[in-house]
Amino acid sequence: YVMNVTAKPFDDANIRLAIKHSMNRDEVVDKVFLGHGVVGNDNPIAPTVKFAVDPQPRHGYDPEKAKAFLKKAGLETLAFDLSVADAAFAGAVDSALLWKEHAKACGIDINVIREPDDGYWDNVWLKKPFVASYWSGRPTVDWMMTTAYAADASWNDTFWKNPRFNELLVAARGELDTAKRREMYVEMQRIVHDDGGAIVPYFQSFTHAVS
Repeated sequence: YVMNVTAKPFDDANIRLAIKHSMNRDEVVDKVFLGHGVVGNDNPIAPTVKFAVDPQPRHGYDPEKAKAFLKKAGLETLAFDLSVADAAFAGAVDSALLWKEHAKACGIDINVIREPDDGYWDNVWLKKPFVASYWSGRPTVDWMMTTAYAADASWNDTFWKNPRFNELLVAARGELDTAKRREMYVEMQRIVHDDGGAIVPYFQSFTHAVS
């Protein structure tokens, strides 16, 4: 789920952190995906990718933390629209409706708007301020970050521009020392986790049955 960080109220990092703590990700994976997935931590780099890390602290479901971040932003409660369709990914609507229930305990009211599947990627994605999105796996940190999080990326669906992140993204490409390069990618993942506008709540499993 991606929010446009240039649009209010998502332009406040404390608001973004409050939202990140408002979803019970374990329950979504269990109920919507029947356990066929791994809980995410707002880091778009899957655990199977080289240089992947699990940034700390984890963004788990914590109503008290969510309320504390709202308070830092000068708010007691928060309400916003979330545009979704299963065209974004199978389970996007059910996940959003379940999240809406979780968020109530955090003082957050999510108005889930079910958009038409037809034309979703043309009319909703990159157009509405908070939407469901989907990214297939990329085999390297650079590929994923360059495609979806670089400041000048045409598919930067959070409209996020972090100077330090973009500095590291360019520098890491030319760094031949593996240890130094890893440090750069670790820092980049932490920056996205802490400051970015993407809620990455789970990595879905690819499940196949054959006979």
